[in-house]
This record gives sequence, structure tokens and C-alpha cells, in this order.
Amino acid sequence: MRKNKENKEKKEKKKKCRLWLLILSLIVIISNLFAIYNILLLGPIEEVIRYIIIGIFVILDIIIIFKVRSKRRNKEKKARLLTFFLILYLIINCAISGLIMYTYGTISSINRDTVTYSSSLIVPSSSEIEDVKDLKDNKIGILSDETSPEGNIIPNEVIDENKLKDENEIVEYDDYFSAMADLYDGEVDSIFVPTDYPSMFTSIETYQNITDDTKVILTQEKEMKKASNSSRSSSAGKSVTDPFTILLMGVDSAEEGLSKNTVANGDSLILVTFNPNTLNATMLSIPRDSYVPIACWSGTPENKITHAAAYGTDCMMDTIENYFDVTIDYYAKINFKGLVSLVDTLGGITVEVPQDLCTDNSNREGEVCINAGVQTLNGEQALVLARNRKQLTGGDLDRGLNQQLVIQGILNKVKDMKSINQVMDVLNTVTNNLDTNFTEQQILSFYDIAKDIMNNSLQKDDADLINIEQLYLDGTGQMIYDERSRLVLWDYVPNTKSRDDIINAMKINLGEKEPDMIKEFSFSINDEDYEKTVTGTGPYKTAFTYDLLPDFTGDSMSQAESYANAHGIRVTFKGNSGYVVSQSLPANKRIDLISGSVVLTLSGGTSSTEPEDDSSNNTTTTKPPTSNTEPEEPDEVPTEPEVPVDPTEPVVPPEDNDIVEEPEQPDE
Repeated sequence: MRKNKENKEKKEKKKKCRLWLLILSLIVIISNLFAIYNILLLGPIEEVIRYIIIGIFVILDIIIIFKVRSKRRNKEKKARLLTFFLILYLIINCAISGLIMYTYGTISSINRDTVTYSSSLIVPSSSEIEDVKDLKDNKIGILSDETSPEGNIIPNEVIDENKLKDENEIVEYDDYFSAMADLYDGEVDSIFVPTDYPSMFTSIETYQNITDDTKVILTQEKEMKKASNSSRSSSAGKSVTDPFTILLMGVDSAEEGLSKNTVANGDSLILVTFNPNTLNATMLSIPRDSYVPIACWSGTPENKITHAAAYGTDCMMDTIENYFDVTIDYYAKINFKGLVSLVDTLGGITVEVPQDLCTDNSNREGEVCINAGVQTLNGEQALVLARNRKQLTGGDLDRGLNQQLVIQGILNKVKDMKSINQVMDVLNTVTNNLDTNFTEQQILSFYDIAKDIMNNSLQKDDADLINIEQLYLDGTGQMIYDERSRLVLWDYVPNTKSRDDIINAMKINLGEKEPDMIKEFSFSINDEDYEKTVTGTGPYKTAFTYDLLPDFTGDSMSQAESYANAHGIRVTFKGNSGYVVSQSLPANKRIDLISGSVVLTLSGGTSSTEPEDDSSNNTTTTKPPTSNTEPEEPDEVPTEPEVPVDPTEPVVPPEDNDIVEEPEQPDE
């Protein structure tokens, strides 16, 4: 009886052991299949090695199944050994899956599915309106663009929720600048703008105190999928193994991270073309004041390119694509504050600083200084080089070149990364401060490119990881009347010859055009005066500028007639004698945008009616110029000649005089 009882207990024990091994085996096989799935997610990374690992896993799974199904009586020692192996195998599977999931999840979060948009309803600070409920018999301004989250989508939700249409008039605008101008002029009582609207306007002198001039009576946020308001949210279908173009947009934000949308994405613009076959890149820093056609504005009028930033990534990318005749495959929006963390994570970068520079730190407090010469910069010091422009001779143009130095320094530092922990730290830093339309598989495809770059760097220890060709957009500064803000702004008018050279260099690097072979050249490495040629610097024979309407105030009738005849301006005089005391159109308005006559009021009396024809003694008429999208070469004018511009030394905008307001017109 006792022996039968012992045998029964032993059978029960073996049965439990086999059940335990079966359950454990199933868990291991499931975890193994999950590990294989995660390995397959790595796409282009080491395909041969990955498939070998997957093959080993499959073989081990078959062995486990065979062992568990075996009817042989396993000794207790073998059962324990099998259990130990299964537990170890389970740990390995979990570790592999966990590492890949963490890495893949980190990469996935770089391409943000959703963005939080924030819109504010503002009124003049002197207004008695304190709450949205106070809006009665008022004019409220919104954007007419129905795809704009901050300018139209959120505002319409606020309007519907508070039934503002019942007792107020809704005024639609094509742009924020016209709306803000009307708010300051009292034409509307309130307007909807992005919550960080001060960053859009404070660079303009009139709006330097905009935070004191206005007050926010309501702010509403909305989390939206990028795909719902952007055609650029994904770049699926494009392979990074082919030459591609990427737009880097710097955001100078006081806060770290990019979870919320920011309209300050035009603060820094760098257009990069990269050829993975040759490991060559071109890099163009686009001056923020570049006067170019804005793609998303009705009629695509010229304006500062930075103003396109307020209307979203699509508007900025379309504007650059149209102007430089290039397709932008990818974009990356980078927070300047995150640059500090990235450089510190890399252990600093080595850069040749062009001159001594000082500016405030990333928290806009204190002061950080760097010295000229080859320096190893920490994060805060690298930010000084990337952000400072007021101390530079070329202003924003020189700052763009310095930003390229920082990017090159970061790329060169990558080859010193030796541990997986540092790689993961860099990934975490980038994730929080970067938004892009790269897909996970496209990002992983950079692995093979990175291998080629690393192999190249091992062959040449002192070589840059990537051969970068600097491009430079030459141009001329002009004070031009802005039709939207109704102010005279400093604009940087690009030289179209420089633009053509830049387009040519980009197309060659992208493999879209064959390079022109230079048949002969002279060069001596011993020549101390030798400087590397920068594409886009010329020299060019002419500067491209616009003919602008002068300020006729104080001119005699004959002086005004003479200038008008020379420049194809149709003028009409009110009065028969004296000097010009006012004019119907503002000074610095582009002549090619003038339709009809410019009415000049003379001090010697005013006619009661307008002249019926151009033969009148007090009317001078000439054929107006035709409108062109490209600025024409300026005609000779009887004014002080302009000093020729050296293409290598760009015109610098006035430090604190970004605008010249239209002078107040005297009464008749």
C-alpha cells in the first residue's frame, strides 16, 4: 500500500513537472516570437545577422517543443536543467524585446502624431473688455484659412461655444499682420492669434511692447493630429538611400521640448541636400529677412520668409521649395534649448570660433561668453555660437554660417560615441527636442549610411564625417513698405544670380544635374591668401533691388515731375504751386505694385476737383511699369549713388531699427 502511494505521488509530481515545463515552454516560445517580431522591426539594420539570429531562435523553439513532447522518462536533474535553460532563454528574449521596443518607441516619438495648438483672443490693453462674455457689438478678427488650427479652427470653436456670431461681426483676414495692424488702428476690437504671438511681432519696432499694448482675454488649446492639418506629416515612400533634401528649422524657445506647436519655427532655417552615395552635403542658411514670395498667401506676394512660419510647416516648406526649385523630402524642427542638452550629452564639440561672442544663456539669464579660435564648447557655449547675431558684422547671415559650424561639430563628435548608454542618452535628448516627418524605417535606414560615414572617418582620422559644401545667399538690404503690416520694414532682397548658383549646386549634389567640368585652374597650397570658394558669393556685377516710391514731401512740383517721369510713375497734383506737403501712397512702396496715380498735395492751394485728363497743367502722367515677380535692376536715379556691395560682406539690417513707420500725413 505504501509503495503504491509513493508511486502515485511520484506520478503526480512528474505530471506537475511536465505541466510546468509545458506552460514555461509556451511562455518562452511566445516571448521568442515577440522577440523575432521586434527584430524584424529593425528593417535595414544588419539583415544577414538578424536573419541568422532569427534562424537560431526558430531552431531552439523546435528543440524545446521536441523536448517537452518527448515521452521518455526524464530524470529530475535533466528536468531542472531544462527549466534553467527555459528561464534563461525567457530572460534573453525579454531583454532583446525590451531593448528594441524602447529604442523603436523612442525613434517613433520623434515623428509626433499629435501636436497641441493654442490660440488666444486678444484686445488692446486699454480696452474695457475683460472676458469673452463682454464681447457685444464688436468686430472680431480671425484668419480665413480654414486649415489653420490657431487662426481659424480653434477660433471658430470658441465663437460657436460662446455664440459670438449672434451679437458680433466676424472679420476674416488673409494674414496675422493685417489683423494686428487693424487692432492697433482700432478697426477691429479683438483678434485671434497664436498664444505665443509676441515671438511673431516683437522683432518689429512698432510691436516691441506688444505684451504691454495687448491683453489676453481667452486662451484655448486643442490637440490635433498633424495629418489633419498638414500634408507633410509623413514622408513615406522616400528612401534615405537615395539623395534627399531636408529643411532644419530652429526654434528659439524659452522652454525645453516641442510638445506644443510654436510659430517661432522661422527663427533659423537651414536647407540641406545630402547624397548618401558620395557622402557629400550642401548646406544653405536662409536669412530670416529674405524677401521672397510667400506660398500660402493669396497672390504669393513677397515678404520676409520668417513671416511664413506663423502659418505652419507646410507654408514654410512650400515657400522654400518654390523659391529654390527643389523638393523638400524631410523636415526637422529643433528646439535651440535642446541643443544645450545634446552637446552636453556628447561631451562637448570642437569648433573654430570666428570671433569673441557673448549672449544670455538658454534661460535668458546671465551671460555666457566664448573666445575666438579652436575651442571645445559645452552646451551653453555652443548655443552662444548658434544664436548670437547682434555682434556679427553680417548679422543673421553670419549667424547662419556659425550654425553650420555647430552642426558640423556635432556630426564630427558622433564618431567618438563608444557606449550604448551614450547612444540612448542622445536618443532621449533628441526625442524631447525634435519633431520630424521621418518614419521609423527611414530613421533606421540611416544605420547603413552611418556605417559608411564611420568607415570613412576611420580611414581619415582628421577628416570631417561628411563633406559639407557651404552655400551663401547673396543679397541687398532695402527698406520696403509692407502692404500687410502697413509699415516700412528692412528686407533682404536676394540676388537672383546667387540663387541660380545655389540651385545649380543643390541639383548637382542630388544627382539631378551633371557638374560643369573646369578645364583649367591655378592653385597653390602654399598661397596664404587662398580661401575656399563659397557658392553663391559671386562676385556678381549687379545687385538686385526694387524701385521704390520716394518721399516727395518738400519737393517742388518740377522735382516731383522729373522723378516721376524718370521712373514711370503716374502722378496727379492737388494745387498749382508750392511744395509737396503730402502724398496718397506711402514712401518706400514698390513702384511695380502701384496702380493708378499717386496724388501729391501742394502747399500752394488745392483744386476742388480732380483733373479730367492727363493734359491738365497740374497733372503729370507717364506709363507705369509692368509688375514682375523678380526685382528689376534699378534705373539711374538723380539721388546719391548706392555704395557697391561686397558679396562676401552682406548688408546688415539696422540693429534696433527694423522698421520705419509711415510718416503722418499733414492736413490739407
